[in-house]
Amino acid sequence: MRNLSADTKDALARDFPAEAHCREALFAGLVLYGARKIRAGTYFVTHRNAVARLLLKLSPRDARFARSSGSFDKLRMTTGTKRAQRIAIPVEPERARKPVRRCDRVMEARAAFLTVGSVSAGSQGYHLEFVPPDRERAERLEWILRAVAGAPKTMRRSGHVTLYYKDFEAIVEFFGVTGAHHTVLELEGIHALKETKNRIHRLVNTEAANLERVAAAAAAQRETIEYVSSARGLRHLSAALREIAELRLNYPDESLAELGRRCNPPISKPAASGRLNALARLARRLRGNQRRDD
Repeated sequence: MRNLSADTKDALARDFPAEAHCREALFAGLVLYGARKIRAGTYFVTHRNAVARLLLKLSPRDARFARSSGSFDKLRMTTGTKRAQRIAIPVEPERARKPVRRCDRVMEARAAFLTVGSVSAGSQGYHLEFVPPDRERAERLEWILRAVAGAPKTMRRSGHVTLYYKDFEAIVEFFGVTGAHHTVLELEGIHALKETKNRIHRLVNTEAANLERVAAAAAAQRETIEYVSSARGLRHLSAALREIAELRLNYPDESLAELGRRCNPPISKPAASGRLNALARLARRLRGNQRRDD
């Protein structure tokens, strides 16, 4: 079964920014949100190989980041629990100033999703969330998201501040801005399919409710006609009322429009309803007379 979060991260990790300052912003964002203190060292931690490779590709070519010809071994990448990839960061990541350029803010938002984000579009609805490591980075990310794609909602879960979106349009806007166009298309396809299913369910439910109403009304009409027949006799009715009464008894499941077409000559649905209402009024008078006689 496909994993929307994993597929989106892999696609974004393969999208290498063309501008140098965008690459720098993306790298800084990856280190900022992906850095974790593990024992005596600081590591960049990710469960996606593509994200780890992106960090290596973006990392400065100097000894401070221990980059040497892009080798995972020389960067001391190790496999931890749940197949997490860890890359040693020799220098404690700095809290850089907030980006001034919009494109750099977009790169930081992309980095946040790659490191601490996830997205789902299941039966419970749409959900995009970010779980930054601490409050300081959560507050910074909230500012970034407001600047890029609109204000996220916040909640606390397991001691962490979680930023999230549940609105479909807001989620699509985020991925459109950050360059995950394949995910936008996939989400829109899922949304269209859900809307189609919902419309079908509404139509089916409406039709079922209409059929129930028609059946209930027809049963009440038959009961009325049977009472009139026993109390007075259908032969004493006018030709028009006798015709509609006999048609209703002979065709108990048909609609008023169908009964009207069976009349000779055919009559409209309102005319058929009027004749049956006349029978209902007659039944009420007969019941009233019977109570007085009693």
